[in-house]
Amino acid sequence: MAIPGMNFEQARINMIGQQIRTWEVLDQRVLDAIAAVPREEFVPQRYRNLAFADTQIPLAHGQLMMVPKVEGRMLQALAPQAGERALEIGTGSGHVTALLANLAGAVTSVDLYEDFVADASTRLGKLGLASARIVCADALHDWPDGGPWDLVAVTGSVPEMPDDWPERLAPGGRMFLVVGEAPLMEARLITRVGAAQWATESLFETVLPPLIGARPKPVFSL
Repeated sequence: MAIPGMNFEQARINMIGQQIRTWEVLDQRVLDAIAAVPREEFVPQRYRNLAFADTQIPLAHGQLMMVPKVEGRMLQALAPQAGERALEIGTGSGHVTALLANLAGAVTSVDLYEDFVADASTRLGKLGLASARIVCADALHDWPDGGPWDLVAVTGSVPEMPDDWPERLAPGGRMFLVVGEAPLMEARLITRVGAAQWATESLFETVLPPLIGARPKPVFSL
């Protein structure tokens, strides 16, 4: 339902020009995908007037939508290509799922909450994004079938990256994740560059809600 007086198309143009481009997101494929996916359709109705604001929008279960410019930087860093297999950890509203479906090949997204899975599936279906599937699972302990993955987008933070996650990447595969604890978190890009070799790039500082159940490794002292 449209909000009286709200010009979504102009707000979308302003978001891309004033928030996303100014945060050094210049990949035209990424910008085109952000322009094509109706972000307002993934925002809870009571926050729809904030769909294009430079803020994290509240979702159910204490979760938040990523800020638009962070979504853009994440996608630019991952550089999805047509035909690549993408995994998203943390479906949330399904907005990032839709962006990945526009940019990559088959997309699998996992979330702990059944209502997120159901609602996001409905939204993606209305947009005709048949290449995306959403499953209810705990990715901290059990990744879905379909790997190894060319792309992994982790939309919640972890105190430390689980040791086995990089091994789930295909050769040349890339993973975006945010590591640390508030207020100090770092967005990183992990790239598999060999059979047992990975490169880590520090991208920027940000703060994301932690994945449910993510805990730092215990520190043992004598």
